[in-house]
Amino acid sequence: MTTASKPPAHSIVDQQQAVRDSLPFSDTQDFEDATRGLIGRRQPNAVTADDGTVLWDNDTYDFLSGDAPDTVNPSLWRQSQLNAIDGLFEVVPGIYQVRGMDLSNTTFIEGDEGVVVIDTLLSVETGAAALALYREHRGDRPVKGIIYTHSHADHFGGTKGFVSPEDVEAGRVRIFAPEGFLEHAVSENVYAGVAMNRRAGYMYGAALARGPQGQVGAGLGQTLSVGEVSLVPPTDTISTTGHEEVVDGVRLVFQMAPGTEAPSEMLIYLPDFQALCAAEDATHTLHNLLTLRGAVVRDPHAWARYLTETIDLFGDVEVVFASHHWPTWGRERVVKYLQDQRDIYAYLHDQTLRMLNQGLTGPEIAEEITLPPALENAWNARGYYGSVSHNVKAIYQRYLGWFDGNPAHLWEHPPVERAKRYVELGGGADAVVEAARAAFDAGDFRWVAELVNHVVFAEPDHAAARQLLADTYEQLGYGAENGTWRDFFLSGATELRDGQFGTPTETNAPDVIANLSPEMLFDALAIQVNGPLAWDERLTVDVVLTDTGDRYRLRLANGVLTYSAAPQRGEADATLTASKQALPVLATGGLPPEKLAAVGIDLSGDPGVLGRLVAVLEPGDKDFAIVTP
Repeated sequence: MTTASKPPAHSIVDQQQAVRDSLPFSDTQDFEDATRGLIGRRQPNAVTADDGTVLWDNDTYDFLSGDAPDTVNPSLWRQSQLNAIDGLFEVVPGIYQVRGMDLSNTTFIEGDEGVVVIDTLLSVETGAAALALYREHRGDRPVKGIIYTHSHADHFGGTKGFVSPEDVEAGRVRIFAPEGFLEHAVSENVYAGVAMNRRAGYMYGAALARGPQGQVGAGLGQTLSVGEVSLVPPTDTISTTGHEEVVDGVRLVFQMAPGTEAPSEMLIYLPDFQALCAAEDATHTLHNLLTLRGAVVRDPHAWARYLTETIDLFGDVEVVFASHHWPTWGRERVVKYLQDQRDIYAYLHDQTLRMLNQGLTGPEIAEEITLPPALENAWNARGYYGSVSHNVKAIYQRYLGWFDGNPAHLWEHPPVERAKRYVELGGGADAVVEAARAAFDAGDFRWVAELVNHVVFAEPDHAAARQLLADTYEQLGYGAENGTWRDFFLSGATELRDGQFGTPTETNAPDVIANLSPEMLFDALAIQVNGPLAWDERLTVDVVLTDTGDRYRLRLANGVLTYSAAPQRGEADATLTASKQALPVLATGGLPPEKLAAVGIDLSGDPGVLGRLVAVLEPGDKDFAIVTP
């Protein structure tokens, strides 16, 4: 128990018992599958940096044994027990997975001389540890190919732990990725990267203590590693379903699935093994249609349609494995698993639209919708990572946006001003807190959170309100089946009690920034311009790339930074001449002339222009407030 943690309320204890009574806990097939083929483990399973910093430690989840305590939803406890099972596993002879080494899995396909690696974990250090574990048991096979299944960082960030960029540039290693991979991998982690990473700290509970009253897992995996995120650009782009490649004797057949779990995603069929890698489109959870860290809303209709195509294309598959969780074996079981995964996304999509067209709003649909018993009792369709509630709201948002049509919601006060008025209406902060205490005692934690959140936003230093809100978030966390909901609630409680913990894992890493195209780099600068501060500023900068011959004119006017590659009239106020490789230094605050010169960027014209540009840039705040104003 952490110092400030409270015991579960009676209503939470009753809820946990209801979960035990309603779900098929006697079904242990997943435990058989998750332990099948174990070859060896790292002991201890901790990865540290050169300075001793712990980057990953799966052994901190050793408490996940026995029955669930009342502080954890029994269904989430079961899922976390499964996710914590780690080691090197044989999927079938010739295909091996390392699981429990990061949020995601890495898979090795043995070829004539070496291996093809599918996904490389999030961090260089965990990637290297996974490769070492494989080689310890299967020999020192060289990496001949790498496949990025999609554009999320936990599937490409560890690449430099497997291969060097020099090996890739020399053609000794091929890297395959779906069409649009680099654009989406880079843009997602840079444009809104500061906000996403801050929220991801809540989502994965990276700063929470491990234990029955703290972080127990994130549903999709246990949590994120916190090492170095790398990115080696792909050498080969896959753009069509049915495209085949042979790497080191390994036959690969690709199925495109853009706009599903990621904007750029693909599945891989291995015909010589009758094995399918489902990427992240079929895992042992209901996935996110809108991740709580923030992203573009995903398309459940397309997701279901692609899984139907998967079943139709690869009907002879004998085993399916994915970028998370454990495999499923046997043709009938595989098809049933894929059908359940397909049906949950199709059902949520179709039923949300049905009720949406009857006039229900997103929150109303989320309360109203019920799943068919077959899906309700399918462990792989439970909401450990995505949830029925927030996925339904995401579908509503995808089709109709944030506005529910009620004019009262069209022009509401912002949170702090609304909170002040609610608190005044309730008779003052103390009176609202007392009313909330009564609701807390009655177990109505959702209402307590709404009430006391208003007090905290109206009077951030009201100690009783902060304490009650923290206690409330803790109870909501105890009851959550969804791992990321639990992490959000408990992270909120932690920050209310102990202060902000910032951003534990950052995916907008130097390697990611280094792969910004010039246009994406200029966009990354443009979103940092403080518009009002730049209203009266007028300046132009030319950027000349020595290795490509491209020339761009940047123009700051009316508080907007724009760019054009078309020929321009007149001379710019300043000109930067550089190689494309050196240009990304601009995104890291590298505008002082001495820093530019150090990386080979030549500045001509008025050097003061860059200082004026820097003066109106406002980088993101990695420690912005979430549960307080």
